[in-house]
Amino acid sequence: MNAPTQNPPDIPDKLFFRIGEVSRIAQVPPSVLRFWENEFPRIKPQRTDAGQRLYRRSDVELILSIKHLLYERKFTIKGARQHLKKGRTDAAVAPDQDTVIKELYAELKAIRDMLG
Repeated sequence: MNAPTQNPPDIPDKLFFRIGEVSRIAQVPPSVLRFWENEFPRIKPQRTDAGQRLYRRSDVELILSIKHLLYERKFTIKGARQHLKKGRTDAAVAPDQDTVIKELYAELKAIRDMLG
């Protein structure tokens, strides 16, 4: 159940998901989802009159991002929380293109200056 996945799981095209469905999609126990609700304030499932949690698609995507950070990238809870707070998403794990270009430009300039 804790094995890393190569491809993100497919999220069914629905408005709301119950905790059991999210548990199956993310492949984590419901207790982990409840714990993450306390640790990551952005996870806020709605509640039915009976008190059942209803997760939105954005909640499920966030949960999958959290799982990736914790299980595959080996972040701590605190580190994952900070990473998400900075507005980074799973897609922004790699450095952005502008940063890479600026670093390459600076290296090429330094080499040019050394050559003379």
